[in-house]
Amino acid sequence: MRTDGRAFDELRPVKIIVDFLKNPLSSVLIELGNTVILCTVSLDEKVPPFLKGTGTGWISAEYAFLPGATIERTPRETMGRKGRSQEIQRLIGRVLRAVTDLTKLGERTLWIDCDVLNADGGTRTASVTGAFVALKRAIYKLLERGLITENPILEYVAGISVGKIGENFYLDLNYEEDTLAEVDANFFLTESGKIAEIQAGAEKMPFPWEDFFKMKELAERGIRELILKQKEALGEL
Repeated sequence: MRTDGRAFDELRPVKIIVDFLKNPLSSVLIELGNTVILCTVSLDEKVPPFLKGTGTGWISAEYAFLPGATIERTPRETMGRKGRSQEIQRLIGRVLRAVTDLTKLGERTLWIDCDVLNADGGTRTASVTGAFVALKRAIYKLLERGLITENPILEYVAGISVGKIGENFYLDLNYEEDTLAEVDANFFLTESGKIAEIQAGAEKMPFPWEDFFKMKELAERGIRELILKQKEALGEL
């Protein structure tokens, strides 16, 4: 039994609130246990220079911790994103672009902002899970406004962490578990089971493929549950 009473294959309580803010094109507040992230989508009617004249759109992301998201204050990144933040925001953008037909967006950019309000592990995976809901909600609004004529979303995607502590494998690590994990992996999988991205690493010693496949099985179970939560939040169940 884990310190918070969950089974090894159990997600933390998941809550997804759609249209949390009024001003952005779309907004989603996602809670995964004590990890809380605000995901917003804003529309920019232009694309990066390399896409000008192609008729193709783009999805870009920014990710940051608010100062009070951690026990000790996290300084604002006013002088530029730290390496970790840059890595995670690029990840968010890659995963969302992987499940979007950008040619159906036209020459416009959707900016995804993920702000961590409270951190307790799994912020990158929760960001992707919440950001996808915000993206899909934004697409609905673009369709309603007639700015696009076809839905560019190819399929659902979500992210979840899995780790190994001792001889045991655990789904959806909180911060305490993450600090203890000998192997830590983040899986970003689509509804059909395809891979958008996988990040896995050994904290102490290299691990065998057998361990990876055990983590993959746990991740697939968690992703299925998260996608049901996404559909429920969007009213698609």
